[in-house]
Amino acid sequence: MLNLRENMVAAPWARWQNWADVVLGIILFISPWYTATWGNGTSSWNAWILGVVIVLVSLWALATPESPIPQWINTILGIWVFISPWVLNYTRLAGEAWSAWIIGALTIIFSAWVALQMQSPRRATVT
Repeated sequence: MLNLRENMVAAPWARWQNWADVVLGIILFISPWYTATWGNGTSSWNAWILGVVIVLVSLWALATPESPIPQWINTILGIWVFISPWVLNYTRLAGEAWSAWIIGALTIIFSAWVALQMQSPRRATVT
């Protein structure tokens, strides 16, 4: 029996986790409007900027599925989104804070999932 590393590189534009991150970035971008917090500059600008950056990095990840770099960048962005209500002091804005916590956590999960899959490929047994 011969153990070979299975190729974990997905086809371009094929990873559902990256598409989920695109959707999460869009939701983050529009969150100041659906939570009616657009008047708070700090939380709104954070959501607008991070939403656009997450979408762009996710599209980069979809276009270059062999590179773990955009996965790790999105993981870091997700961490920032998650902690931003405390760091930028907008936890009193419940809708925006919960949006940040949920979107941040999901972005971390999806991006780290793919990055870790890429680092530890499965082994296939060939007879």
